[in-house]
Amino acid sequence: MAREVPVSKAAEIQRGTSGRPEVAASDARRLIARAAGVDAVGLEARAASLAARSIKRSAKLWALDLAIRCMDLTTLEGADTVGKIVALCSKAVRPDPLDASIPSVAAICLYPQLVPVAVEQLKGTGVHVASVAGAFPAGLGTLDGRLAEIRDVVAKGAHEVDIVLNRSLFLGGRYGQAFDELAAAREAARTVHLKTILEVGELGSYDRIRQASVLAMAAGADFIKTSTGKIGTGATLPAALCMMEAVRDFHRETGRAVGVKVAGGVRVSKQSIQYLALVHETLGPEWLTPDRFRIGASSLLNDVLMQIQKERTGRYQGRDYFTVD
Repeated sequence: MAREVPVSKAAEIQRGTSGRPEVAASDARRLIARAAGVDAVGLEARAASLAARSIKRSAKLWALDLAIRCMDLTTLEGADTVGKIVALCSKAVRPDPLDASIPSVAAICLYPQLVPVAVEQLKGTGVHVASVAGAFPAGLGTLDGRLAEIRDVVAKGAHEVDIVLNRSLFLGGRYGQAFDELAAAREAARTVHLKTILEVGELGSYDRIRQASVLAMAAGADFIKTSTGKIGTGATLPAALCMMEAVRDFHRETGRAVGVKVAGGVRVSKQSIQYLALVHETLGPEWLTPDRFRIGASSLLNDVLMQIQKERTGRYQGRDYFTVD
């Protein structure tokens, strides 16, 4: 069991030697209560101001390159096949087969059944395999079944696991149980990077987004992630900024760095640059790395490749110039 510790100071939230957080589920309500309220008007204004900043051409090329290096190239469709995963892995390693200067993406993200295919295809490339697990996207299967799925994808060789916060428990005020489930998922994932999806489009307010961020980080998440991409509202600039500010404050108080992943509706290069600007201004350059920032997307990569060609040559290539995601 997690060791009982007071949470009068956030600095007392830390990872135990077993990988589980040294905070008890009984403290979860106090964690939620202590989460600072969010000035919604100010948050949205700051997000809009940061997103509107212009950057020089040289900086734009650097940002587009970074966006690729921080990308989780994603396919989460019922029609995914072995052939599609093989092709996606090739694209992840060499996004533009004719341009070796284009970097590989950070990871591919896919369903558990196809993890062995991706692990075999990406062996030795440096591109990670990230698998959703834990009854994605709703997260409402039996707890035993969800934990077994997490253990299974780890055993299959996944480097990263993306799970979902149980919003039914969280929104129902059952914070201790929600915390316990997240802590159990942390333990099931062992040393594999664990990303906890908050599904911000279902949380209802920025206060709730901040509270969910704190709960997930205290329960041991390595990353907090905006969305599953399976509902109408995915990542938004204000929601991502709210999460980044929670990560910043958590790091200041505990010394533990937690990553941020934006996903759901990030389709064009302009959006990726806007999110990078938010990261830089809120968390600092230390977070501008795949180890601490990710963009989950399926169609974004080709748009970024088009923008790079435009910046280099002054003209756009057609979408059919690049391989289909």
